Amino acid sequence: MASVIEAGWTYMITHFSDFQLACVGSFILHEAVFFLSGLPFVYIEKAGWLKKYKIQAKNNTSEAQEKCITRLLLYHFCVNLPVMLASYPVFRFMGMRSSLPLPSWKVMSTQILFYFIVEDFIFYWGHRILHTKWLYKHIHSVHHEYATPFGLTSEYAHPAEILFLGFATIFGPAITGPHLITLWLWMVVRVLETVEAHCGYHFPWSPSNFLPLYGGSDFHDYHHRLIYTKSGNYSSTFVYMDWIFGTDHGYRKLKALKSEEVAEFKQN
Repeated sequence: MASVIEAGWTYMITHFSDFQLACVGSFILHEAVFFLSGLPFVYIEKAGWLKKYKIQAKNNTSEAQEKCITRLLLYHFCVNLPVMLASYPVFRFMGMRSSLPLPSWKVMSTQILFYFIVEDFIFYWGHRILHTKWLYKHIHSVHHEYATPFGLTSEYAHPAEILFLGFATIFGPAITGPHLITLWLWMVVRVLETVEAHCGYHFPWSPSNFLPLYGGSDFHDYHHRLIYTKSGNYSSTFVYMDWIFGTDHGYRKLKALKSEEVAEFKQN
């Protein structure tokens, strides 16, 4: 398997420049992973499939879904792509490379774990600040237009928020100068995580059922369906920041009440 990955990587670095791979390649990979993982939830909701796993009974209209997709394409080409182009010199200066040898799985997994920790910390405080009255009204309310989120709404936000919270995602890699393949793996994992958190469905196989401290769709859906001043659940991937600072009390209380109701129903 390693030899196949190395052979494919050798082909890419001999046919494309570092700039092309780091900027254009990263953009194409992001778009592919984001839309391939997010679009199925649009069709699942439209078709009414898997209703028993849907967190909220309400569905988004076709017009709302189309608006989201149109805006996303605009933001991705007019905000995300320019940011990738502009940040390339910074990543190169900090030591990012695409040459062989490829880093070991141990190195990549350690770096990605570090990125999650850094991203969780920065995102939590940035997200919490965005829920102050003025910033919510003028910036973050765009993201909360969808009280019933679906996968693609994960990146539907005001351009200023894209830059502001996007900083949390790229800060870890920016200060460590990783190999490009590590950066790509981080981007793939992060995109899949945020799409899952906004998908609107909680399945038996959802990561939050198996990974300790992982938030996921049920945790973040609660954040979307409450008014901004009382939402809580500001964390990105793992929920320990909300637990430490007590911003998940409402969610925990609701979960406890639901558990009591289920227990009473079973007894009867």
